[in-house]
Amino acid sequence: MTGVRPGTWLVLQHEDFEGPGIVGPALAARGLALRTVRLDLGEPAPAVGELGGVAGVLAMGGPMNALDDARFPHLAGERALLAAAARAGLPVLGICLGAQLLAAGLGAAVTQLPAPEVGVGTVTITAAGRRDPAFAGAGPSLPVVHWHSDTFTLPDGAVLLAESERCAHQAFRWGARAYGLQFHPELTATELAAAGAVLPPELADHPRLLPPGTAARHRFVAGLVAALTAARD
Repeated sequence: MTGVRPGTWLVLQHEDFEGPGIVGPALAARGLALRTVRLDLGEPAPAVGELGGVAGVLAMGGPMNALDDARFPHLAGERALLAAAARAGLPVLGICLGAQLLAAGLGAAVTQLPAPEVGVGTVTITAAGRRDPAFAGAGPSLPVVHWHSDTFTLPDGAVLLAESERCAHQAFRWGARAYGLQFHPELTATELAAAGAVLPPELADHPRLLPPGTAARHRFVAGLVAALTAARD
């Protein structure tokens, strides 16, 4: 991929208000730059062979189904790119749609939940999650933002790291440094306010709902980024 300097993370963005959130500053604090590809604006995703020079890949959320190639032709290439990055040993972090794309690229199924999981809630960290370096500081549960209608099966060889009552697969690790998070740890009141009319009613009172878990989410994201970036050394 031309124009990528060493230490740059590729950000795949599918919606105006679903950017890196607090993940961006956590990466910047470790001396890493971000290069954002706005897939929603028609910017092409890099091809699998263009990962040279990329230090990591961050795939964000979005309103589309992860397998809706007919309406969003870029999704097939994105799934292939995320799977190739994971298999190459690059740090990969997929959030919400990004997690579904990563899971599907690695051979898992993406299906619809019986009912959407939307609102401020928690995920329970599994025993494997409590041993994982990226989740070790999360404690037994983590306050997060839920905003999804789909879920995924676990790719072969993946380790389940977090779960919730309504969605069994909330987070997984595949290999040493590819992570998929169905929940949103990165969203702040700023991002949610930017959602405007598309913000679901369950999150409309976000100035009151978000602060109780904000510090915990910041700690979790800092630990997650530290584990991902340490793995590349």
